[in-house]
Amino acid sequence: MSDWPHSPTHRLTETGAYMVTCGTYLRLHHFRSTERLNFLCDTLLSIASKYHWDLQAWAIFSNHYHFVALSPADATSLRVLINEIHSQTAQALNQWDCTPGRQIWFQYWETRLSYQRSFFARLSYVHRNAVHHKLVAEPTLYPWCSAGWFERRAATSFYRTIMRFGVERIKVPDDFQVEWSPEGG
Repeated sequence: MSDWPHSPTHRLTETGAYMVTCGTYLRLHHFRSTERLNFLCDTLLSIASKYHWDLQAWAIFSNHYHFVALSPADATSLRVLINEIHSQTAQALNQWDCTPGRQIWFQYWETRLSYQRSFFARLSYVHRNAVHHKLVAEPTLYPWCSAGWFERRAATSFYRTIMRFGVERIKVPDDFQVEWSPEGG
């Protein structure tokens, strides 16, 4: 079987840790408000739990999101999980905006993380992604990411190790321009 050259290849045959990045169609900022960011974040957390994906890190933005999760026994459920998140959020946004049928989501990319350093680097990357996008100076200040949750939940030494982990060499599709204001705009 040859791969389609114009979209990411999804090979979900093994259980393990995965990093996922999803972007909106044309990188439009459909999730610009506090209400919409809350909705997307809650939808991700709820549906990941429904399909038994154990979220380890997440970051939600106006036009994309990332997460790192441990798969259940059937890693192929990632497709269903992503499809359900995208379907629920697109339907709600289109209803709110009176734009039936408008395309909200474009693609997603997943990477199976096959060794510990790769897993740690991507945990760090996702937890610190709001800083990468220059939205906040400290990761725990961004309400739609897992940095604060991780800081409260992890052992102090592990938290420090992950948050200092080098991410310069990892390749993640993340050239999105994001928008958010702490006032909720």
